[in-house]
Amino acid sequence: QVPLVESGGGLVQPGGSLRLSCVAFGFDLSYYGVNWYRQAPGQGREWVAYVGDTRGNIHIDDSVKGRFFVSRDNDENTAFLQMNNLKPEDTAIYYCNVPGRPEPNWGQGTQVTVSS
Repeated sequence: QVPLVESGGGLVQPGGSLRLSCVAFGFDLSYYGVNWYRQAPGQGREWVAYVGDTRGNIHIDDSVKGRFFVSRDNDENTAFLQMNNLKPEDTAIYYCNVPGRPEPNWGQGTQVTVSS
Protein backbone atom coordinates (compact mmCIF):
# COMPACT_ATOMS: atom_id res chain seq x y z
CA GLN A 1 0.00 0.00 0.00
CA VAL A 2 1.35 3.37 -1.03
CA PRO A 3 1.39 5.44 2.15
CA LEU A 4 0.30 8.73 0.57
CA VAL A 5 -2.20 9.20 -2.23
CA GLU A 6 -3.05 12.55 -3.78
CA SER A 7 -6.20 13.27 -5.74
CA GLY A 8 -8.30 16.19 -6.91
CA GLY A 9 -6.24 17.42 -9.80
CA GLY A 10 -7.61 18.10 -13.25
CA LEU A 11 -8.09 20.65 -15.98
CA VAL A 12 -9.45 24.01 -14.89
CA GLN A 13 -9.81 27.38 -16.55
CA PRO A 14 -7.86 30.39 -15.29
CA GLY A 15 -9.59 31.82 -12.26
CA GLY A 16 -11.00 28.47 -11.27
CA SER A 17 -10.47 26.45 -8.11
CA LEU A 18 -9.42 22.97 -7.16
CA ARG A 19 -9.04 21.18 -3.86
CA LEU A 20 -6.34 18.57 -3.66
CA SER A 21 -6.42 15.78 -1.10
CA CYS A 22 -3.59 13.77 0.38
CA VAL A 23 -4.76 10.63 2.14
CA ALA A 24 -2.39 8.73 4.39
CA PHE A 25 -2.51 4.96 4.68
CA GLY A 26 -0.92 2.79 7.31
CA PHE A 27 -0.08 5.51 9.79
CA ASP A 28 -1.78 8.23 11.80
CA LEU A 29 -1.28 11.48 9.89
CA SER A 30 -2.35 13.54 12.90
CA TYR A 31 1.14 13.20 14.39
CA TYR A 32 2.87 14.71 11.36
CA GLY A 33 3.16 17.86 9.35
CA VAL A 34 2.47 17.71 5.63
CA ASN A 35 4.22 19.57 2.85
CA TRP A 36 2.80 20.30 -0.56
CA TYR A 37 5.18 20.61 -3.50
CA ARG A 38 4.71 21.06 -7.20
CA GLN A 39 6.76 20.38 -10.29
CA ALA A 40 6.04 22.18 -13.51
CA PRO A 41 7.16 20.73 -16.85
CA GLY A 42 10.92 21.07 -17.22
CA GLN A 43 11.27 22.56 -13.75
CA GLY A 44 12.50 21.35 -10.39
CA ARG A 45 10.24 20.47 -7.52
CA GLU A 46 9.03 23.60 -5.72
CA TRP A 47 7.71 23.84 -2.17
CA VAL A 48 4.23 25.35 -1.97
CA ALA A 49 2.80 24.99 1.52
CA TYR A 50 2.98 23.25 4.87
CA VAL A 51 0.39 22.34 7.48
CA GLY A 52 1.75 21.24 10.84
CA ASP A 53 0.38 18.80 13.34
CA THR A 54 -0.53 21.62 15.73
CA ARG A 55 -3.28 24.16 15.17
CA GLY A 56 -2.18 27.30 13.40
CA ASN A 57 1.14 25.92 12.22
CA ILE A 58 0.68 26.82 8.57
CA HIS A 59 3.12 28.20 6.06
CA ILE A 60 2.40 29.24 2.49
CA ASP A 61 4.90 30.24 -0.15
CA ASP A 62 4.69 33.91 -1.02
CA SER A 63 4.08 33.08 -4.69
CA VAL A 64 0.68 31.57 -3.88
CA LYS A 65 -0.21 33.31 -0.64
CA GLY A 66 -3.76 34.58 -0.66
CA ARG A 67 -4.79 32.06 -3.29
CA PHE A 68 -3.73 28.70 -1.80
CA PHE A 69 -4.78 27.42 1.59
CA VAL A 70 -3.89 24.28 3.50
CA SER A 71 -5.93 22.35 6.01
CA ARG A 72 -6.30 18.88 7.41
CA ASP A 73 -8.95 16.52 8.67
CA ASN A 74 -7.38 14.14 11.13
CA ASP A 75 -10.54 12.08 11.36
CA GLU A 76 -10.15 11.38 7.65
CA ASN A 77 -6.34 11.06 7.88
CA THR A 78 -6.19 13.61 5.09
CA ALA A 79 -4.52 16.91 4.26
CA PHE A 80 -5.90 19.37 1.75
CA LEU A 81 -4.59 22.06 -0.55
CA GLN A 82 -7.29 24.50 -1.62
CA MET A 83 -6.26 26.41 -4.72
CA ASN A 84 -8.25 29.44 -5.80
CA ASN A 85 -7.90 31.93 -8.65
CA LEU A 86 -5.70 29.48 -10.50
CA LYS A 87 -3.30 30.76 -13.13
CA PRO A 88 -1.64 29.01 -16.07
CA GLU A 89 1.67 29.17 -14.20
CA ASP A 90 0.14 26.95 -11.50
CA THR A 91 0.15 24.09 -13.98
CA ALA A 92 2.21 21.31 -12.44
CA ILE A 93 2.14 17.93 -10.79
CA TYR A 94 1.33 18.44 -7.12
CA TYR A 95 2.77 16.17 -4.47
CA CYS A 96 2.29 15.78 -0.76
CA ASN A 97 5.17 14.86 1.49
CA VAL A 98 5.38 13.90 5.15
CA PRO A 99 8.91 14.77 6.22
CA GLY A 100 8.73 12.96 9.56
CA ARG A 101 8.07 9.60 7.99
CA PRO A 102 10.56 7.09 6.58
CA GLU A 103 10.81 6.65 2.83
CA PRO A 104 8.66 6.45 0.81
CA ASN A 105 7.12 9.61 2.19
CA TRP A 106 5.89 11.13 -1.05
CA GLY A 107 2.69 10.55 -2.92
CA GLN A 108 2.57 9.77 -6.62
CA GLY A 109 1.33 13.25 -7.50
CA THR A 110 -1.78 14.66 -9.11
CA GLN A 111 -1.74 16.71 -12.30
CA VAL A 112 -3.17 20.21 -12.27
CA THR A 113 -3.57 21.94 -15.62
CA VAL A 114 -4.78 25.52 -15.84
CA SER A 115 -5.76 26.44 -19.35
CA SER A 116 -8.54 28.08 -21.30
